[in-house]
Amino acid sequence: MKTVKVYVEKSQYGYSAYMDDTPLDYSCLGEGKTVEETIADFNLAYSEMREHYAKAGKPFEEIKYEFYYDTASFLQEYAPAFSLAGLERITGVNQTMLGHYLHGRRKPSKKTVEKIEQGIKTFARDLSALHFA
Repeated sequence: MKTVKVYVEKSQYGYSAYMDDTPLDYSCLGEGKTVEETIADFNLAYSEMREHYAKAGKPFEEIKYEFYYDTASFLQEYAPAFSLAGLERITGVNQTMLGHYLHGRRKPSKKTVEKIEQGIKTFARDLSALHFA
């Protein structure tokens, strides 16, 4: 089974999720006001595409898909939970640069994206290991 990247990005009306370029005979798109709504809409579009192929008697290639945020969309989605100063401490990326990425004035390099992702994942792992008395 193929694994396809699905990109979640901030859009004019909320968020959109779309499939990476693939050799598949179909593509799916999801939209919503929140990331959660967008992913649910994408999942629905995938199910509807499978049903459409079945009704038409055409073979449908099942796939696994993984969701990927672009940096600006991640920062916008989680801005209420993280201050830029806090994200700087977590990721090691200067908060001024994070602000530029958040507002789309600049795009981070691949190395910076990896640094942000690794910092967030380490922070999440640390949080998930916590126990309160």
